[in-house]
Amino acid sequence: MQDSIYEIDSKAENGFTFSRRLNFKYSSNLQKTDPDHLIALVAEVIPKYSCLVFCPTKKNCENVAEMICKHLKRDYRKHKEKEKMDLIIVLTNISNGRLCPILKRTIPFGIAYHHSGLTSDERKQIEEAYSSGVLCLLTCTSTLAAGVNLPARRVILRAPYVGTEFLKKNQYKQMIGRAGRAGIDEAGESILIVQEKDRQLVQNLVSSPIESCCSNLLLEWNKGIRSLLLSLVGLKIATSSEEIYQFMCTTLFSIQPQLLPEGKSLRDVTMEVLQWVKQSGLIKERASSDTEQNVHCKLEITPLGQAAYKGSVDLAHCNTLYADLKKGLQGLILESCLHLLYLTTPYDMIPQCSPNWMIYFRQYSQLSPVEQQVANIVGVPESFITKKASGQAIKKDVETSAVGRLYLSFILHALLKETNVWNVAEKFNTSQGFVQTLLNSAASFSSSVLHFCEELNEFWVYKALLTELTKRLTYCVKAELVPLMEVSGVLEARAKQLYNAGYKTLAHLANADAEVLVKTIEHLSRRQAKQIVSSAKMLLAEKAEALQEEVDELLKIPTDIP
Repeated sequence: MQDSIYEIDSKAENGFTFSRRLNFKYSSNLQKTDPDHLIALVAEVIPKYSCLVFCPTKKNCENVAEMICKHLKRDYRKHKEKEKMDLIIVLTNISNGRLCPILKRTIPFGIAYHHSGLTSDERKQIEEAYSSGVLCLLTCTSTLAAGVNLPARRVILRAPYVGTEFLKKNQYKQMIGRAGRAGIDEAGESILIVQEKDRQLVQNLVSSPIESCCSNLLLEWNKGIRSLLLSLVGLKIATSSEEIYQFMCTTLFSIQPQLLPEGKSLRDVTMEVLQWVKQSGLIKERASSDTEQNVHCKLEITPLGQAAYKGSVDLAHCNTLYADLKKGLQGLILESCLHLLYLTTPYDMIPQCSPNWMIYFRQYSQLSPVEQQVANIVGVPESFITKKASGQAIKKDVETSAVGRLYLSFILHALLKETNVWNVAEKFNTSQGFVQTLLNSAASFSSSVLHFCEELNEFWVYKALLTELTKRLTYCVKAELVPLMEVSGVLEARAKQLYNAGYKTLAHLANADAEVLVKTIEHLSRRQAKQIVSSAKMLLAEKAEALQEEVDELLKIPTDIP
């Protein structure tokens, strides 16, 4: 029966025993709209208690949130009505007046969706509202289960799938683990909605043991073990191939022979990867001797290896990055930041990029003639983009990674000009969550490239350029707002408010009166005002202390001068 609830019972023949039927009247129309009886399940707990509904896809999260709201009584809107209106205002300010219409409709009922399509700031506000009881129901994807501590009285799994993949036991445990938390709630329960076709798979799921924890050292073309070996030499934990092997014998990987390639031992794999790291120019061998008779080879990290190690650069991209930076020196275009953005666009975002060719062509056409030269320099000529946009056949091959990387750098370029995630996402016909992820990844990779360049003297010119670019990517605001954005609790919308109200520097904020701030800045609570002033004072003190240390160092009298 569709309205029947069964309990897991290991003693029962099929693993389940009947518990009860839902006490909720469904009309024939509502039965068609909500065949899984989600409305009945959530209505039993909200708004008094919290509830999480895990959905297989992002779109399903949004559809389920909207569907539930359409069939709830209007009484739900009265629960913490003012706080919910305040949340809508905050979310609208964060997105520069462009709040998602679905959230606008669902938040008054205490309901919101939560997935990677939201920006990090939006997710943070929704999480805080849920934790404080302003929101009582979140429809979410499985990523919330692993990343955020948001317990609930009832956890509902919309389907035993993550995307199109059937649930693994550890994923299932992670999700239902959100139900009830000691010290927070006195009870918790999870409900998995099962279709008849999945009954046997679900029986196997709940009765099977949890999957074993496996080493990831060999995943992604040996990415983990390559990085580990470089770190061992870089940190001088190991200085010979034998010491590296002895270290590998202490890892989780060493006791999981089933992960080894067929016919190979742990020593074989270790030596093969070590050889790859050497051939990539990241580690070198140097002859050393304890005595005249005892000569042996000592492993040392090379300048390139040191740069990759200090910059935490993925070794699979290390040589490509070096070549790109080297090529950039031959004709670096600095009339705009587009060329630098291309060089700091993360390689691991390229597989997620599927360019819309008409948008690609439109964005290229809007560049200045000098900026268009960047496309030619990196190997994506205008003729290629034009033919792709018009659907013509391409005779000359163009490197796929350069095409995707340039498209991503166009998104970043638009973002630094507009600083509005919503507008840029709309312009490139993608989600604001993807744009936010790209921005965060680019800021992180820019910092990595900066540290990479600091270790290689030939790239000295990039140091000052990337220092400023990293700041711009980190805060993604106009230059005058950067000092305010360094203060804890100040996001772009708030920084604009403060700047327009006359608080233009860190010193202005540190010397501000919290009560005056509350009266001057719209929608700023007393708690937030005190936090901003306190954070500004602490940050100012840290900067002053750092400057004083520099002064003391400059004034220090050398001891060897009489």
